Order: sequence, then C-alpha cells, then structure tokens
Amino acid sequence: MLSVVDAVRADIVQGVLQPGTRITEAALAERYGVSRVPVREALRGLEAEGFVESRPNVGSRVAEIPFDEADDLFAVREALEISTARRAAGRARARFSGGDDQAAGGGSSDADDDWRRVRRSLEQLLDEGDAAVARGDLDRLVDLNERFHIGIAELSRSSTLATLLRQLSRKIEWLYALDEFSRGKRLWPDHRVILAAIDAGDADRAAELMGRHVRESRVGYLGRTAPAAVVEQLRAAPVPVAGGVA
Repeated sequence: MLSVVDAVRADIVQGVLQPGTRITEAALAERYGVSRVPVREALRGLEAEGFVESRPNVGSRVAEIPFDEADDLFAVREALEISTARRAAGRARARFSGGDDQAAGGGSSDADDDWRRVRRSLEQLLDEGDAAVARGDLDRLVDLNERFHIGIAELSRSSTLATLLRQLSRKIEWLYALDEFSRGKRLWPDHRVILAAIDAGDADRAAELMGRHVRESRVGYLGRTAPAAVVEQLRAAPVPVAGGVA
C-alpha cells in the first residue's frame, strides 16, 4: 500500500494532478481516506522535492517546471545515460569476449547472473512496451520508460550512475508523463536499437544512440515550453557522446 506522500506524488507524476492545480489538505485527505496530518506531512515532503509549491495564506498547488529547469534536468540525464549506455556496452563486450574486465563487471559468475537477470527483465519490459504502443496505451509507457533506463544503469554496474539516475527518475518521469511527444510511438522503438548496440558491445554506438534518444525527448518537451530559437539551437547542437573507458 502506498504511503500518502507516494500516492500524491504518483498522482502528480501521472498527470492526475496537473501543474498549477490548487490542492488542499481537506480534498487530499478525502481522496486518500486519511486524516489531514499525513497529508500535511506529505505536502511538506513534496514541496522539498519540488513537486508542490506552498505559500502562506494562499495554499498549495502542483508545481510547474520552468523550461530552463526542465532543460537542466534533461541535460543532466543526457550525460548520465550516455555514460550508462557506454559502460553497459563495455560490460557486455567483456562478458562475451571472456575478458577479465573488473571495471565492466566481467570475470565472475555473480556478474554473469546479475547480467542475465537484468537483461531478461529488459526484454520482458520491451515486450510490454510494444504491446502498450500497439493498443495505444501511452500512459503505460511512462513507467516502462523509467524502468528501461534504470535497467540500463543496472547493466552498467556503476552504483554511482544508477544512484544518480534514480534520484532524478521521479522528476524525469514527471516530465516524460507531461510530454505526449516522448510517450508516443515515435521514440519507443529506440529502446530495442539501444539495447542491441549494448548487446553487441559497441560502446560508441550505444552511447550515440542513447544520447540521441534522450536529446529527442529533450527537444520534444522543450518544444512545447521554450522559445523557438532555444529549441532550434538545441536541435542543431551535437550530442556529446565522446567517452572514456567503456
């Protein structure tokens, strides 16, 4: 059972409570069948996370993300996910070549078991996403998208990158949920191509594909909120896919 803070956050992320919507303790308490005390605590927590804005004598409302802050989040995500894709491909290359690459997670049965577990879950997740696209259930893609990207971070076996991505995931999921462009059929097929490059151990291609995938989400979201000149500048900018050790 979700806690009150998790329930409110989920409703915000999934678009049940839209940005700018006024929310009251009384209404939320009735909605979730609780007293006002846990609702008050939840709103404080969500305000600290940036999902809710509260003002004295005015009340609380669902926050709106300014385009510059959204762009900062996407920029950080872009850098993180290029690194996770590169490292995941390097780990695949080491695993399938039989190399003892400790940095890539090769050379141990535990690492192989971990790889197979995550890789199976990603395949199942992609099948679920394909089915959701086929039936037009774009809302389902919000959660599946987040799980895919977290899964790639797990394949990279970098606890630092995975932790950072998880910390960003709620805000990123929120942005993704608000953007029908990114949730549509156009970007979902990218995931299989990215995963194929990782399976092939092609770190450069995996990094490039992931970078372009995130950049398209970034352009799509900002296209609804940012000045046209900013969007065109971003669209023309190269994706920084050059990396170090894979």
